[in-house]
Amino acid sequence: MADDNVRSKNSLSFDGPDDSFNPCEAITEAKRCLNCKKPLCRTGCPIEHEIPQFIEALARGNVGEASTIIARRSNLPAVCGRVCPHEKQCEGACILAKKDQGIRIGKLEQFIADFDAEMELTTYTPPNKFAGKVAVIGSGPAGLTVAGDLAKAGYQVTVFESQTEPGGVLVYGIPDFRLKKDVVRREIRRIERLGVAFNTEVLVGPDITIDEMFAEDYDAIFIGTGTALPRTLDVPGKDLPGVLQASYLLQMVALARAGNVDRREVPIQLGDQIFVIGAGNVAMDAARTAIRLGAKATVVYHRTEKEITALPSEYQQAKEEGVQFIWLASTKQFLGQDNLTCLEYEALEIDTDKNIRGSGRFVKVPADKVILAIGQRPAARIISTTTGIEVNDKGYVITKDRPYGLTTRRGVFAGGDVVHEPATVVLAMKEAKKVAQGIALYIEAKKLLEECGK
Repeated sequence: MADDNVRSKNSLSFDGPDDSFNPCEAITEAKRCLNCKKPLCRTGCPIEHEIPQFIEALARGNVGEASTIIARRSNLPAVCGRVCPHEKQCEGACILAKKDQGIRIGKLEQFIADFDAEMELTTYTPPNKFAGKVAVIGSGPAGLTVAGDLAKAGYQVTVFESQTEPGGVLVYGIPDFRLKKDVVRREIRRIERLGVAFNTEVLVGPDITIDEMFAEDYDAIFIGTGTALPRTLDVPGKDLPGVLQASYLLQMVALARAGNVDRREVPIQLGDQIFVIGAGNVAMDAARTAIRLGAKATVVYHRTEKEITALPSEYQQAKEEGVQFIWLASTKQFLGQDNLTCLEYEALEIDTDKNIRGSGRFVKVPADKVILAIGQRPAARIISTTTGIEVNDKGYVITKDRPYGLTTRRGVFAGGDVVHEPATVVLAMKEAKKVAQGIALYIEAKKLLEECGK
């Protein structure tokens, strides 16, 4: 049995358990909702889902109505139901959570989206009107949200994506055990049925520029490319083979699982000793992925267990799956000749004033691979191939509040992680919904001025 388990891990066949509600469980859970007059759950949701309304519809057994209510605020319900940090948002705000009996809002949303898709309860018909033509660069959560919202409002939308299939971080950055790719593909097909077109394997900048897009009569362009460049750790040995970025590992695993690259291209082998630097959700994803590939994974973090940025649930699952943790450890260098062989860190300590400081004690541990998961930043590929779009000193695109999301170049909007520090899927969606409204206002004003001969 153990050998079968190892072979399973090494063959990339590692989907997570299916913990979805069945219809009876979902309706029973929905009936527990108190339908509060002041629903704190909705206040806790970044996109202000009409949570009590869709739960009430589900409690009556009307899944189609529940799905229609959800669709008023979200284009990605099956995704949000699985990967949103519910414990910090809607579920954490639920009044019943004070007694540890909070409604499982995420699983209810997941059930509704899945049941609707399986039973084809909801039909999607593109609007007849033509309100304008919009190009969306990037097909992650922000790009898909803008595309879906504008398509519903009657805009002709084309999404440009550099990868072989759309989905962005949803496909290439979140492991299958957290979000199955078939779920993402299903959500994208639903957006396509709204009339959105997807152009894949198109790298904006080298293949087509923003200027060329405007020459093709696009009224507005949205940049939702996220943060493509990973941050590195500026210590000796950082360029040694064997020092990897978490985003690269997760992307290569996704490509290998899809059959687009050979399994041998995945940079972790059976039995490898892996160290992950960082303690956010991406670090947990990388460590749990390494475990599934048959490696031994240890997270190294320069602060304490209480200060990690990963969700408590993600951290708990990582521990349960065998990930080890070294706290109060400051990475000092990576050692090796032709390849990485060792990681050195300084053990930190907390003084009487509760400040973290170096102890002067250095520890060397054998390492086959080190995975950096310390954040990302925007790439300059699009900005460098056009004019008029300003960025701040960290490389994030500068936007305006009126119309919301407009950059310093007329007609070009931006939103999501390319504008703000990297955040969650639902926070990217929140910003994108506001930008979609800004784009609609801009195009409406633009066409009005054209009609007036201005």
